Amino acid sequence: MSDWNDPNYVRIFDTTLRDGEQSPGATMTSDEKLEVARALGKLGVDIIEAGFPAASPDDLAAVKQIALTVGKQKRGEKPPPVICGLARAVEGDLDKCWEAIQGAERPRIHTFLATSPIHREHKLKLSKAEVLTQIEAMVKYAVSLCADVEFSAEDAGRTELDFLCEAFQVAVDAGATTLNVPDTVGYLMPHEIGSRIATIKERVVGDRDDLVISVHNHDDLGLAVANSLAGVMAGARQVEVAINGIGERAGNASLEEIVMTLHTRKPALKLDHGIDTKQLTRSSKLVSRVTGIQVQANKAIVGANAFAHEAGIHQHGMLSHQSTYEIMEPETVGAPKSALVLGKHSGKHAFAARLEELGYQLEPDAMKKAFKRFKEVAEKKKQMTDADLLALAQDELHRPVERFQLVALQVSCGTGDLQTATVRLKTADGDEPTCAAIGNGPIEAVFEAIEMAAGVQLDLLEYNVRSVTGGEDALGEASVNVRGPKGTPQAEKVFHGAGADVDVLVASAKAYLAALNRVLAAREAERAAA
Repeated sequence: MSDWNDPNYVRIFDTTLRDGEQSPGATMTSDEKLEVARALGKLGVDIIEAGFPAASPDDLAAVKQIALTVGKQKRGEKPPPVICGLARAVEGDLDKCWEAIQGAERPRIHTFLATSPIHREHKLKLSKAEVLTQIEAMVKYAVSLCADVEFSAEDAGRTELDFLCEAFQVAVDAGATTLNVPDTVGYLMPHEIGSRIATIKERVVGDRDDLVISVHNHDDLGLAVANSLAGVMAGARQVEVAINGIGERAGNASLEEIVMTLHTRKPALKLDHGIDTKQLTRSSKLVSRVTGIQVQANKAIVGANAFAHEAGIHQHGMLSHQSTYEIMEPETVGAPKSALVLGKHSGKHAFAARLEELGYQLEPDAMKKAFKRFKEVAEKKKQMTDADLLALAQDELHRPVERFQLVALQVSCGTGDLQTATVRLKTADGDEPTCAAIGNGPIEAVFEAIEMAAGVQLDLLEYNVRSVTGGEDALGEASVNVRGPKGTPQAEKVFHGAGADVDVLVASAKAYLAALNRVLAAREAERAAA
């Protein structure tokens, strides 16, 4: 790990507790903020923007608590994180900010003033000269309170470049050591951010190694991460980010995406960071839990599908070598190992591999049949779970020789006693007997119709049905215990049958047929022995 004063070290400035909390509905309690701050410290974040102390007494108290705890907690050989508070460029805000953060071992005041024409005219109603005067006075005042001061030119992305450089020069002359270039409304594109950072570096920073340029990009056009990386490549050495990319409107640059780009592409970028990447998934889940903002499944790095593969071609490649379709190992970000998500796009290699992991090794013929049934069920379900696969495998392993197969089933049910079922079976000779029956309920009607079509009457002892998975597309598993026809040797024995399907009536029919086929197999075996 490089020292953060190393010219190739990128400081990670996390604003989850400040800008992130400004996401609609993402308000956190003081205890939740402290829990997130502790996680950020463990993650290895360099600067934690703990809040906006002047916003409310609760915010001030929360920032103060974080400063006095997380702000004093060393991390091995690494010092505690810098605890930063945000303040408008007015004395009252700066006083509140200093009150909140002064208990930290490494406090920082982050003050801002808008500089763009639209903000100067419509919000501040100040001239350029008045803006510069206020920057000078308030940065000087901030420095009188705290040695570490960051200045942000709000809406820097739409500020005239010459005036932006002038504003930053005034801030530097007043004592600011971190210059933040926020694209407050997410308007710029990567090449524009890169050009701005390069110009500021040339005109304002020069050869001074005590000044750091920071980038803070919003995601209104989906470019926050790309813009932040463009800024880093142009010379910025601090990136302002949030866990899961939460923040105002469309959010901020995502911490995990920035960090893993630096990590994965280090040979090309030649830049370092101090984040423990194995904490990323845990931190993401924590922030999602306390804010109530769910992470989309296809979110890079921490989404549920980030390391999941369903397409058969991808799964085959992953089974051959992980790097065929993954540029990072899930363990690197603290995620479970890669998942071969089984669905209708999956191939037989992934199906067989998952069954083997679950402890089932089917013979080639049984595997072929099981895979065919898997495909049929997968067409009806969005995703196949391990419970689905187990039900299919067990059904295939314990399937008797099929004297009768289910071809079609039609059930009509409702109130009253008009529960009817029609079944069409298929015999080993290719015949397709079809019968209809009435029962006290749809299950009884199905079983009665099967007996009529097969010409065999069974004695039902026990019937069970359960959902082996959750959701509307759950796979149902039915099981029955029966005795054979009265007056036969099979009437003295109990025969079991099981069936699985997304339709519990079909599963029940399959279970009853399985038991019936076992009864017939036993009868034939007894005749052969005689």
